[in-house]
Amino acid sequence: MRYGDFNAGVGTFCDLDSTEDTKELIRCIVSNADIGARQFARDVLLVFAAALIFFMQAGFAMLCAGCVRKKNVQNTMLKNLLDACGASIAYFLVGFAFSFGGMNTDSAEKTFIGKTNFFMKDVDDPAFWLFHYAFSAASATIVAGTLAERCQMVAYLCYSVVLTGWVYPIIVHAIWNSQGILSAFSVDPLWGVGMVDFAGSGVVHLTGGVTALFATSVLGPRRGRFHDEAGRRLAFPVEIPGHSAALQMLGTFILWFGWYGFNSGSALLIGNEHTGKLAALAAVNSTLAAGVAGVTALFANLWYLERTTGEAVFQLKYAMNGTLAGLVAVTGGCGVVEPWAAVVTGFVAGLFYLYGSRWLVKLRLDDAVDAIPVHMLNGMWGLIAVGLFASPRRLDMCYGRSVHPGWFYAIRRGEAGDMSLLCAQLVGILFICGWVFVFMLPFFIWLDWRGWFRADPLEELVGLDTSYHGGLALLVQHESIDPEYITAFKEQRRQSGLRRRNGMNRNTTSETIDELDENAEEEHEDDV
Repeated sequence: MRYGDFNAGVGTFCDLDSTEDTKELIRCIVSNADIGARQFARDVLLVFAAALIFFMQAGFAMLCAGCVRKKNVQNTMLKNLLDACGASIAYFLVGFAFSFGGMNTDSAEKTFIGKTNFFMKDVDDPAFWLFHYAFSAASATIVAGTLAERCQMVAYLCYSVVLTGWVYPIIVHAIWNSQGILSAFSVDPLWGVGMVDFAGSGVVHLTGGVTALFATSVLGPRRGRFHDEAGRRLAFPVEIPGHSAALQMLGTFILWFGWYGFNSGSALLIGNEHTGKLAALAAVNSTLAAGVAGVTALFANLWYLERTTGEAVFQLKYAMNGTLAGLVAVTGGCGVVEPWAAVVTGFVAGLFYLYGSRWLVKLRLDDAVDAIPVHMLNGMWGLIAVGLFASPRRLDMCYGRSVHPGWFYAIRRGEAGDMSLLCAQLVGILFICGWVFVFMLPFFIWLDWRGWFRADPLEELVGLDTSYHGGLALLVQHESIDPEYITAFKEQRRQSGLRRRNGMNRNTTSETIDELDENAEEEHEDDV
C-alpha cells in the first residue's frame, strides 16, 4: 500500500505492506496533513501580507493628496492608482520573469536575469507572485509624490512601466533570487555572506528614492518654489504647504499599518521552523524604529529651530516623515537585528531625514513629499545598519549561516577585520544606484527632450486637475488662481481645439487660428 499527498508534490509517500501496523499508517497520514497545513497557512498568510502591502497604496495616495494644493489632488491620486494598475500589467508580462524566472535554489550558477515564467506561465506559487507584485507597485509609487503638481500623465505612465517592468526586476534578481550575483540566499554567496536586505530597504526604497532624485533633477522645481515669475532666483525658497495635514496623517498611519505586511510578511519567504519568530521580531523592530525615528525627527527639528530662529515650533511634517524614515531604515534588517539595534537604527534615521530634507532645499531640488530623504537616504542607511548590527543568531535563523555577522558583532568576537557583510552591503548600494543611473536618468532626459515630461506652465498654474481631469468648471473651486490665468487657459484650449480640428501643428500662428475661427462663425451664421 502506498499513501501520499497528490497536490503539487507536497508531502511524502509512505510504503506500507499488509502486515504493517496501523499506527504506521496513521503516523504517515498525520505527517502529510501537517505539511499540507503548513503550506496552506503559508499561502494564506502571504496573500494577507500582500494585501497589507497593497493597502499601502492608499497610504501613499492620502499622503500625496495632503501634501499638494487643492488644484492638483485629483491628478495626484489618479497617478497613485495608475501605479498599481501599470505595475500589475508590467509584472505579469515580464517583471516576475526577469526577477525570478527559472530560479534554481540548489544551483551555484549566477545569472543576471530570469528567462522563463513570462505571462505567469508555469508559475506554481501565485501567492509568491502576488506578494512581489505588491512590492514592485510600492517602489513605483515612491516617485509619484516627488513629481507631484508638475509632471505630465504620459511621462508618468512611461516611467512607471519602465521601472516596474525592467529596472526594478533586475535589482530584485540580483539581490533576492538565489542565483543573483549579490544574493544572500545563494549556495555560494558573495564573500561567503551576500548582501542582506530582509524586506527591501535597498531593493524597494533605495531604488524608488534614487529614481525620484534623478527625476526631479531633470523635471525641475514647481513654479514659485525657488524662482519668481520672472525666473529670478529667490534668496529664500518659498514653502508650498499642502492643503490637508489630516490627509497626510491618515496616509502616515496607513503606511505604518501596511508596513507590518511589508516586513513581517517577508519572514514567510524564509520557510523554516523559525518563520513565526522572525515575523514577530520584524514587527517589533518595525514598531521600535518607527516610534524612535518620529520622536527624534520632531525634537531634533524643534532644537534646530530654537537655535536658529529663537522660536521652538513642533512641526507635524517632521514627526510624520521621521516615522516613515525609521520604517524604511529598519526594513533591510528587521529580521536579522536585535530590538536594541532597531532603536539605534530609528534614531539615526530620524536625524538622516532631517538633514536630507534641508540638504535638498540647499541643492534647489523640489521634492513635494520629501520622498528622497525618506526613501533614498534611509534606504542606504538601512543597508549599512545591517552591515553593522546583524546578529549572528538571527542570520543563522534566516540564512543558515553566521560566519560573517555585522561589524559590531565581529569586533565583539575579536575579529575587527571581518567586514565582509558591511562591504557586501556597500557593493549592493553601489549596484542599485548605478543600475538606476544607467537607465532611468537617460530615460528622463529623453522624456524631457521630447517635451513629454513637464506640464505646460499654464496648465501648472491653473492646476493639473483642471488641465487633465475636470474641465473649466473646477476652476471656481480654487480662489487662489489668478483670473488672468483662467482666461489665458481658456484661450489656449480654444486654439488647441482648432488646431486639432484643422490638422495644424503647434507652430501655427494665433492670427491664422483667429481667421479660421471667424470663418467658422460666418459659416454658422449662413447656415442659420
